[in-house]
Amino acid sequence: MHWHLTEDIDGFLARTGGFLRSRPALHTSQLTRLEKLRTHEEKGTLFGWLEQEGEVRAICYLRPAQRLILTAVAPGQADALAAELAGRPLSGVTAEDDTATAFAEAWQRHTGAVPVPGVRVRLHRLGTLTPPEPMPEGRALAGRDRAEIIRWCSEFATAVGQAPIADERSWAASNFAGKQFTFWETDSPVAMAGSTPVLAGMVRVDPVHTPARFRGRGYAGAVTAAVSQAALAAGATDVVLYTDPANVTSNALYRRLGYAPIAAFLGYDFR
Repeated sequence: MHWHLTEDIDGFLARTGGFLRSRPALHTSQLTRLEKLRTHEEKGTLFGWLEQEGEVRAICYLRPAQRLILTAVAPGQADALAAELAGRPLSGVTAEDDTATAFAEAWQRHTGAVPVPGVRVRLHRLGTLTPPEPMPEGRALAGRDRAEIIRWCSEFATAVGQAPIADERSWAASNFAGKQFTFWETDSPVAMAGSTPVLAGMVRVDPVHTPARFRGRGYAGAVTAAVSQAALAAGATDVVLYTDPANVTSNALYRRLGYAPIAAFLGYDFR
């Protein structure tokens, strides 16, 4: 096996597109981020793929000042990648649990950097959608004016410990740009859910946010069900979302709606 590295995203996608589309649910983050990088090129991003007997077995990419994003590999393959990347600035890695740990240990062997476990998320895929019963009062409405969407996304970002969205420029550079947003409304908006465009038959529901003053009334479940149904109606075959494994309430909610866990991911920071 051999890792190939390039800064040519078009050549990279031409070689690895079939691999990414082969498991769209599991590759949700890679599909959406690489599509954004394809249409809004980011200088200095490094792309890599692992080949065996002419077949792509794994991919990775490294954006400037970001963590390495890596699909599942064996420990020896993680070590080979760490050896290839040694000498480059690398702030951390995010991958499925075992792969992230294998790469973090390999990176420490090759560079001496100490890996510190960080963010954990769990990926869920929708089976049979089961809307809440009874539904709360209100209705789902797609879209609002840009300023209100930015305000809600900024509130969500602050709630999860991210930098708030300060202006249109930071919005365009954020993970929220390019998504569709649906609000659950009573007399005014009470919950919001975003969704990515359909890519390789996949839609990711992200983010879901209910302000603290409106929680506990079923609004998050209602708006998530509405967005999930819209994704299915648009032709999605894989509807997915991430959760914080420590958030018992949201994990239970998504199970009731028909989502089941398919993978767990772990991030390491290197110090």
